[in-house]
Amino acid sequence: MASVHSIIARHVAAAIEEAGREGIDEDTVARGLFSRVLAIYKQSRAAEDIRQELISAADNLDDEQDYTFMRP
Repeated sequence: MASVHSIIARHVAAAIEEAGREGIDEDTVARGLFSRVLAIYKQSRAAEDIRQELISAADNLDDEQDYTFMRP
């Protein structure tokens, strides 16, 4: 059984490949995906909840550091 992450990775790779054939760069694809994610979130989540999700993601961008909720 496929995981959610493997399904999404496959579709994102296909979107990047198709966009590349159309001369659209990966950053533009990422912005489009981000916009779509926000639209999905807005269907069932409050704005403050989405904001907290984004802040948490931004606070944990550095792969070399522990997540902010982790204890040393």
